[in-house]
Amino acid sequence: MSPLLLADITVFVLALLVGFEVISKVPATLHTPLMSGANAIHGVILVGVMILAATTTTTVGYLLLLIAAAFAAMNVVGGYIVTDRMLAMFHARRESRS
Repeated sequence: MSPLLLADITVFVLALLVGFEVISKVPATLHTPLMSGANAIHGVILVGVMILAATTTTTVGYLLLLIAAAFAAMNVVGGYIVTDRMLAMFHARRESRS
């Protein structure tokens, strides 16, 4: 195992542990806003997919980029839908006139 691969695996495992600890301490009332923001951040992944699409030359590369773009786009759209629903809870309700 190369030292570079070992360093990458170490960073990945530490990120998993820290992420689990941080997320497990979030109160239930904040899960929706937290997930909404995290899903919207996937827009950065879409930019990365576009940059990588300019450099790939293989069919497998294009297939992996298509899958990454699809999942990232679903997360971005989902983040905005959750945010819209969350903000709709705070709008004043209109009373119907009879």
